[in-house]
Parts: sequence; C-alpha cells; structure tokens
Amino acid sequence: MAVLGLGGVFFRARDPDALTEWYRDYLGIGAGCVVEGAGPADPWMWRTLGGPVVFAPFKADTDYFAADKAFMLNLRVDDLEGMLEQLNAAGIAIETREEWDSLETGRFARIHDPEGNAIELWEQPPSAG
Repeated sequence: MAVLGLGGVFFRARDPDALTEWYRDYLGIGAGCVVEGAGPADPWMWRTLGGPVVFAPFKADTDYFAADKAFMLNLRVDDLEGMLEQLNAAGIAIETREEWDSLETGRFARIHDPEGNAIELWEQPPSAG
C-alpha cells in the first residue's frame, strides 16, 4: 500500500467563487481545466500531467513566504517566460530573484493571488524533463 500522488489542495478563502475564477482565468487551473495531453475535461477535477512534487514542511519562522500564511503553492510550468508575459499583461505583479534560479533546480518566479497567497511558478531544468 502506498500513496500514489497529490490528490488535491484545499484551503480557506474569503471569496471562494472569485478566487476559483481567478485561478482558472490566469493560471488555467481548477475544476474543469485540462492540461494538453492529460485526458478529457472533468467538471470536478483539474487534469494534470504527472511529474515531480515537492512535499516539504518549512520551519515556522521561515522568511521564504509571508509569516501570516501557512502555505505557498508551487506550480510546475513548461514555459516560465511565456507565463510571465501573460501575467504581466494582465497586470499581475511578478517577483523574480537570481538566487532562486540554478542549473540544478530550474527557474522560479512568484506571484500572489487576490487574497495574498504566494504562488511560486517553477520551470524545471531542461535535463529534468
């Protein structure tokens, strides 16, 4: 018996309907969304492609994301530059730092949803495909 993978992400929101729409509109994730090649749409699920998932509790006093937030989402993307162009065109603030990127781990950028939750966008290094 083994855990097969991440089955969902659940979190509280002041306005769940608006936040659901924001994630669907700007990141293409949520119920009914499908990544190309992941199968047919399903009204209850976001169909994704398999790949690595980091599961890592951080120290309570970490400064890697806001102290008043209990979590940060990390989303794998296949074209970070293209994603950043779309988000920038939509007026979404983007943070990048050279020290976040490396040949071993890939490239990163950070945005925040309308309720202030950090979202880290991660493009794997080419060799990790």
